[in-house]
Parts: sequence; structure tokens; C-alpha cells
Amino acid sequence: MNRTLSLPNNLARKNLMALTGLFLCFFLVIHLAGNLQLLLPAERAQLQYNHYSELLSHNILIKVVSYVLYASIIAHAVYALVLTVNSRTAQGGQGYAYDKRGAASTWYSRNMGLLGALLLAFLIFHMANFWYPYKFGEVPVDAAGRKDLYRVVVLAYREWWYVALYVVSMLVLGFHLLHGFYSAFQSLGLYHSKYGRWVKWAGQAYTLVITAGFILIPIWVFLTKPMP
Repeated sequence: MNRTLSLPNNLARKNLMALTGLFLCFFLVIHLAGNLQLLLPAERAQLQYNHYSELLSHNILIKVVSYVLYASIIAHAVYALVLTVNSRTAQGGQGYAYDKRGAASTWYSRNMGLLGALLLAFLIFHMANFWYPYKFGEVPVDAAGRKDLYRVVVLAYREWWYVALYVVSMLVLGFHLLHGFYSAFQSLGLYHSKYGRWVKWAGQAYTLVITAGFILIPIWVFLTKPMP
């Protein structure tokens, strides 16, 4: 009886995970587009990036979206943990539930829980280094009188260990997206043999662009940007 009642709950959790995951995929596009300004020449990058950061902090609509983002991250992480625990219990410790329609599964599809946990740890570290100082710390201002987040970012990316950590974390993100993007459409019941492969290809292209873009930025800053 309890097991029967748990099925709709698990389905609801998977749907919520899929929806929050797709929202986070959309956020990654916006975040990457903003961070690509760091590739501009130093002076122009500083002014534009700081203007962009100020816009994100003071626009009421963007503030509302940011609250939705924070809630989505928490919900995605919590329900991923719940589903992973339930899956281990139901499968006798076999791990994260994954699609078994193929003859074999990839290692990253079997370890989505671990990849997600690593990403969450990196996100906390990342926000502690950038978001928290910008919101609550004392950040120097640029020539236009804006908080100089550009300086904070460049100083971080001038450290080789931070660049290495960032690159590894983005590779983890890539493997998480590689399975998660396609899996989200399956969880929402949008899987169909006629267009399933197109969704899979779209997910692969999206993953490549997002992962490569985020990896390029810290490496470019480390190699080309002077110390502010």
C-alpha cells in the first residue's frame, strides 16, 4: 500500500526535477552570455561587465527571477537527493535510477547523484567567492562608480588552482547536462521515437556550447588579462 502511494509522489518529484532542471539550463545560457563580456579588451570588459552586474542587482524583474532561480536550485538538489535515496532503497543499493531502454547505460547516467553533489559543492564555493562579496562584502568601485565585480573575477581567475577547479567543475557540469537534458524530456513524457534523437542531438549541442563556453572564459582571463 505504501509503495503504491509513493509512485505518484516519485513521479511528481521527477517532473519537478525535470522542470527545474530545464529552467536551470535556460539560466546557464543567460549566465554564459553575460560572462562572455569578460572576453572583451580589459577596459571595455570592466565597464560592460560591471554595468551588467549592476543591472542584475537592481532590476526588480531580474530579482524575482533570481529568487525563482535559488528556489529551483534548492528544489532540484533536494529532490535529486530524495530520488537517489529512494532509488537505492528500491534497487537494493544499485544507485541512481536511469533510463534502461538502451542496451547499456553510460557511467555518467549511473552517477548523476554524485555529479549533482559535486556541482552543488562547487556552486556554494563559487557563490561564496563572487555573489556573497558582491552582495554583502566591500567591493572596490570602477571609474563609473559601480561595484567592480570584474576586478574580483579577474583576481580569482588569475589563480591557476581556481582555473583548474573551475575547468574540472565545468566538465562535471557537462556530463551532468549530457544526461540530464535528455532525461528531463523523458520525465515529462515528451519522449517519442520520431523526434527523440533530435532532442538528444539538441542536448549534446547545448552541452558542448555551454561547457566549452564556461571553460574558455577562465582560461582566457588567466592567459590574457592583466592584473587589475
